[in-house]
Amino acid sequence: MIVAIDGPAGAGKSTLSRRLAERLGFRFLDTGAMYRAVALAAMRRQVDPSDAEAIGRVAAETTITFSEERVFLNGEDVTEEIRTPAVTTAIRYAADNPDVRRRLVEEQRHIGEGGNLVTEGRDQGTVAFPDAACKIFLTASPEERARRRVEDLRNRGQSASFEEILAEQTERDRRDQTRPVGRLIKAEDAVELCTDGMTPEEVVSRMEQIVQAAQEKQQAKR
Repeated sequence: MIVAIDGPAGAGKSTLSRRLAERLGFRFLDTGAMYRAVALAAMRRQVDPSDAEAIGRVAAETTITFSEERVFLNGEDVTEEIRTPAVTTAIRYAADNPDVRRRLVEEQRHIGEGGNLVTEGRDQGTVAFPDAACKIFLTASPEERARRRVEDLRNRGQSASFEEILAEQTERDRRDQTRPVGRLIKAEDAVELCTDGMTPEEVVSRMEQIVQAAQEKQQAKR
C-alpha cells in the first residue's frame, strides 16, 4: 500500500509522516530530502542556478540513499546540511527542473515497488503515485507553519525571525503552486487535514484513521 502525503512547506509532513510510518510498520520516504540533496550537490559544484541542463546532469550523477532517519549524498551523511537556510533557498532550482523531477520521480516509484510505503512531498498523490490507495493533503495556516519553522531552526541552533520566515514561506507557497512541473496541488481524492491547534500525536492518530479507512475500502474491492 502506498500512502501519499502532500502539502505546503512547514506543514510538518516529514516529522508526522515518519511517525505515521513507524506506527503502521511501513517504510518512509522523504522526497523533499531528495531535492534538497540535489540542490546541495549543485551548490558544492558551484553550478550556475540558471543552468538547468547542468543541474539536470548533477541529478543524474548523484546517488541519494536513506538509512533510518539519515540522508546520504554519494555516501556522505548530509542530514543536517540539507536543512540549512542556504539549501532551502536553492532548492527551487532543483524542484523546478524537469530533468531533475523526472529522475527523482522515477527513483521514488522504484522505491515504492518495495512494499508498504508512506511517502511525502508536493506531488506524491498527483504525479509520483496518482493511483495511491490513500492520499492525505496535510496543511496548516501560514502563521502556524512559520511559527513551527522558526522553532525548528532555533532547535537546530540557527537564528530565525518570524517575519522573515513568514515572508519566505509565502513566496515559496506561491512558487510551489505555480511551478511548471510538480506544482503543489491537492489531489481530487485526497483527504485534507488542517493541523492548526492539534498536537503531533493527535495528527498522527487522525492520519492513521484515514489510512485504516483506505485499507478497509481497498479490501472491500478485492
